[in-house]
Amino acid sequence: MERIRLNGELELSRIVYGMWRLAADSDTGAAHVQAKIEACLEQGITSFDQADIYGDYESQPVLGAALKAAPALRDRMEIVTKCDIALISDKFPQRRVKHYDSGRDHIEASVNRSLTEMNIERIDLLLIHRPDPLMDHHETGAVLDGLVNIGKVRAIGVSNFRLHDWTLLQSAMQTPLVTNQIELSLLNSNAFRNGDLAFMQERSIPPMAWSPLGGGALFSGNHPKLLARLMELGEAAGVDAAAVAVAWLLRHPARILPVLGTNNLDRIRALSQAMTIDIDRETWFELYSLANGFEVP
Repeated sequence: MERIRLNGELELSRIVYGMWRLAADSDTGAAHVQAKIEACLEQGITSFDQADIYGDYESQPVLGAALKAAPALRDRMEIVTKCDIALISDKFPQRRVKHYDSGRDHIEASVNRSLTEMNIERIDLLLIHRPDPLMDHHETGAVLDGLVNIGKVRAIGVSNFRLHDWTLLQSAMQTPLVTNQIELSLLNSNAFRNGDLAFMQERSIPPMAWSPLGGGALFSGNHPKLLARLMELGEAAGVDAAAVAVAWLLRHPARILPVLGTNNLDRIRALSQAMTIDIDRETWFELYSLANGFEVP
């Protein structure tokens, strides 16, 4: 498995296992979660993506129970998590409306809760989950720098930020931002055209891609020509159509890291198949055109 360096000390596996559905599985026991982690590690997938809000604030504790039962796994993993979204939840009955909070108190509380829930001493990569229109970038930048300086967090990134959101926050930080996790797939390719990928590529910042299979929409039957071609290419390579769709992202020179989530062990064991597929330039544009419904100008 290829590894991508984000800064001086942190590397992630090229494919990241997304845990947003972890708490929704019919079996959330420690042994079953450990089996998922081991299935990833056997392929060289060592990076695991979380967020404080996933599973109505239950996904991190599910992972934490597995790590408590098998603490040796932690040294073989990089754990990513996110904060700043505040959900309406029974766990926070005082909240009246879903909102964002990039203030010092919320970020510190979220990080401390994440460390406790996941039974870890340090978060490898902390992302600000969504741009906060009320963000005081000096306050947010200072607390993020502080978390790195005291060793609770190894590296800082963002998620769903546009370039102006990125530069605003970075202007108030000493710690370099190392990634932006954005929605990116054959069915959501805006970042290839709106400057988001170009901004990161120019700065040698590897982006992470959430929902790289379009949230399953690729296989809904609404894109029959695209799906048929993905299946044809997959059959020729001995993989499934999903692996081809992920390989399409891997082909881009920005060094995209797809975040793939499933609770099915057989599918987890197949996540690395995308690394075996070569997408040539014309095939890349063929899939791009089929996904958009028209050829490039």
